[in-house]
Amino acid sequence: MQDFHDTPLPTRTLWPDGPEVGALGLGCMGMSWGYGTSADAEDPAAVIAEALDLGVTFLDTSDVYGPFTNEELVGRVLAGRRDEVVLATKGGLVADFETSGSTPVRPDGRPEHLRRAVDASLKRLGTDRIDLYYLHRPDPEVPVEESIGAMAEAVEAGKVRALGVSEFSVEQLDRAQAVHPVAAVQSELSLWTRDHLATSLPWCEAHGAAFVPFSPLGRGFLTGRFRAAAFADDDYRTRMPRFQQENLAANLAIVEGAEAVAARHGASAGQVALAWTLAQGEHVVPIPGTRRRSRLRENAAAAQLRLSEEDLAALDALPAPTGERY
Repeated sequence: MQDFHDTPLPTRTLWPDGPEVGALGLGCMGMSWGYGTSADAEDPAAVIAEALDLGVTFLDTSDVYGPFTNEELVGRVLAGRRDEVVLATKGGLVADFETSGSTPVRPDGRPEHLRRAVDASLKRLGTDRIDLYYLHRPDPEVPVEESIGAMAEAVEAGKVRALGVSEFSVEQLDRAQAVHPVAAVQSELSLWTRDHLATSLPWCEAHGAAFVPFSPLGRGFLTGRFRAAAFADDDYRTRMPRFQQENLAANLAIVEGAEAVAARHGASAGQVALAWTLAQGEHVVPIPGTRRRSRLRENAAAAQLRLSEEDLAALDALPAPTGERY
């Protein structure tokens, strides 16, 4: 396995004249929400602190993670180190445990909600500014223009440095851009989720925005760790179609393709998956999550892995996944 953690992490610029960050960021969600309990999870404060030491300076959280506890965790860790990071959080999803279905959240893009959400996030994060504030999901009941307009007020007030959106269509991106510059677009992108390669990714390049892939390791699947569907009851992967046993077994072909490339480099399948994502453009800054420092170091090393044209062609030719995302 390649191990480059003693080599400085390469950097990328989030948007024109924007901050320079490590080429890989850190998605903090799984430290307190979504993946259930884990016997091998480490103290999340230690993981985040080591990330900063490695040069992983782009941290991503949201008010709905927990809810609220993930922002509080990040805020505690950043006490005394706030100026070392570019801090991103999100508003516009609210926990709704009365909702039926697998994901107990619903969108709330009302201007009055977003105004309150920004102030609440600032308090939980223990900071006077948010570097990048996303609308977590478009609200079908609220025009995009109204949600972005309320967020733009936070920029004007100096509470937020730049605005982003998550899981927007190109049509919605154009509407948001007409109200306020979109500095970053966050959506899922990985070897088993490629939908945005022909849509949001080129939009970002054309508009000088960063593309920030969440789940670039396929919620851990692309590491090769999961060969069978065996998750804790409080792990939301138990309800995700691609992790059902029949689909999971079919999707192992994607992992095996990554492992074949990895063998040529002395790397891991996860490192190849991250290197492929990074290879999609200099404006791409993935945010893999982890609860272990060893995985954090492994992920950071992936930024040093250079895939050949032959490698990329082999990975691009991997089969489409079996099963829907959600």
